[in-house]
Amino acid sequence: MVDAGDEKVWHLVMFDLPVKTKAERSAATAFRNLLLDLGYERVQLSVYVRYLPLPSAGSPAIRQIKRNLPGGGLVRMINVSDHQWSTAFRFANVEAVRPESAPQELTIF
Repeated sequence: MVDAGDEKVWHLVMFDLPVKTKAERSAATAFRNLLLDLGYERVQLSVYVRYLPLPSAGSPAIRQIKRNLPGGGLVRMINVSDHQWSTAFRFANVEAVRPESAPQELTIF
């Protein structure tokens, strides 16, 4: 039996950030770059995702994201099970597209 805490998940970060001023645009760019540096991939304009073999593996990244939240914006973070992610409907240019699959696990030796 698999422990619910051991379920593989996709961690989503969704946000709307102000970008009217140069300072706001700079803060938004820094936030997006932080997500990329933490291993997230852009799946839509303001939606980034990261595969986590264990949900607890995302805790350090979540703390870092919280410490670097830009002011004046809205940010939402959720976990989606690997099964939910793989059964999601995805369309590009009106054509159905298969969802991203879990990345290959690396062997370090």
